Amino acid sequence: MSQPYSVNFSLKELSVESANCAKGVEPLDKEECDRVLRKVDWHLLPFVSLLYLLCFLDRSSIANAKIAGMATDLNLIGLRYNTAAAIFFIPYCLGQIPSNITLKLFRPSRWIPVIMVAWGLVMTLMCLVSTYQGLLVARVFLGLAESGLFPGVTYYLSRWYPRAEQAKRIAIFCSAATVAGAFGGLLARRSWDRIGGLHGWQWIFCLEGLTTVVIAFAGFFIMHDYPETASFLTETERRCLVQMMKADSQHLATHFHFRYVLQALKDYKIYLQFGILIGAVIPAYTTTLFTTTIINDLGFSAANAQLLSVPIFVFACVCTIIIGTYSDKYRRRGPFALVGQLTALVGYIVLYTQTQAWCIVLVLAWVSSNAGGDMKRGTALGAAIGFANLGGICSSFIYFDPPRFHIGHGTMMGWLSLSILLNCFSMWNYNRLNKQKEKECLERGIQDSDDQKEEFKDDGDESPLFRYAI
Repeated sequence: MSQPYSVNFSLKELSVESANCAKGVEPLDKEECDRVLRKVDWHLLPFVSLLYLLCFLDRSSIANAKIAGMATDLNLIGLRYNTAAAIFFIPYCLGQIPSNITLKLFRPSRWIPVIMVAWGLVMTLMCLVSTYQGLLVARVFLGLAESGLFPGVTYYLSRWYPRAEQAKRIAIFCSAATVAGAFGGLLARRSWDRIGGLHGWQWIFCLEGLTTVVIAFAGFFIMHDYPETASFLTETERRCLVQMMKADSQHLATHFHFRYVLQALKDYKIYLQFGILIGAVIPAYTTTLFTTTIINDLGFSAANAQLLSVPIFVFACVCTIIIGTYSDKYRRRGPFALVGQLTALVGYIVLYTQTQAWCIVLVLAWVSSNAGGDMKRGTALGAAIGFANLGGICSSFIYFDPPRFHIGHGTMMGWLSLSILLNCFSMWNYNRLNKQKEKECLERGIQDSDDQKEEFKDDGDESPLFRYAI
């Protein structure tokens, strides 16, 4: 059997080879292919990262607003703040699969800016909230409007980059969330109180919402849809990138059909990775929602608590990009995610709040790499991210016993332990399935040819020619 049936074959080398064999396309060597991907980076990543920065800034600004006076003005006594934080995640999770299906049916350059305008308007109008009940309603609509961005952009990036190149790009995209945490703290530290008759926390909502709306309108003109229609690529670059993506997908189906949605929803491997992801999402959200509160409860003033939260998110940003880069370099997802899980577990054991950003990045790249076919990939990402974000509800209610927060830290240790166990099982399982596929190819004489790729194109990752990333 030829080398492509080895578990450890290089997806990148396969993509480059296929691009070089494309009919009518000038051959490109590895360096030239890297140049094309870097060109795509410059045209895609800065803008989508900015979108996620705004998205995460808007959803998490409630933490900064709380200690900037909102808790007093809206009488957020007892668990009211926790409820307002948690209610966001219900529509946020329910809307992710439908949004990704809609994204597949419509152009990304239209759908993503539209949902941005929607959540920007909701965020802006939150500055007019004057009651606890009004805050709950606003958070519900904010969750629904924001639900499509994260899974949508993750799927969008998977349409531009081969599987072996995705972790680094998703890491750069997700690092915007950690930057948002730092930027939110700096913005909230500025005293806006009583300017224009609004309290400081109202100005936080207003300024962040208006910024989102302005950037959203720019998105209609800045965003590119897919490689096939990318105006910034030359004809040679465009055709070669399309060939790389086609080879990377093993010529699996790209059209819409509801059976591909069902394939994703019935795939037990998606739920294993949902379990891994939720163990990372819950610590990430507790860090976002409660870092300033924890620092404030340690005796620091509200302004200093905002400022002292900045280094945590800056460090997380750097770690996220570094780990994502090395994950692509060594073509491995699970082992690097395991490093993040163990690091965070040690941190919680010593009662130190640690973000889990890089683990989230790698699990998302893992889900994207191991879901065969465009429609199944979009549904799988929506399902995994949607289900995992239900962890945001849990994270909203577990940090209530200051100043040591034993219950919160203990809960994090439990979720991280579950995530570690599922991670190890998934790595073993994917290796087992790859060996089964190699054996099947040998026994049935299946070759890596266009005719046989066509035969299995509707099978998704169940195709004997498909290999799972480990």
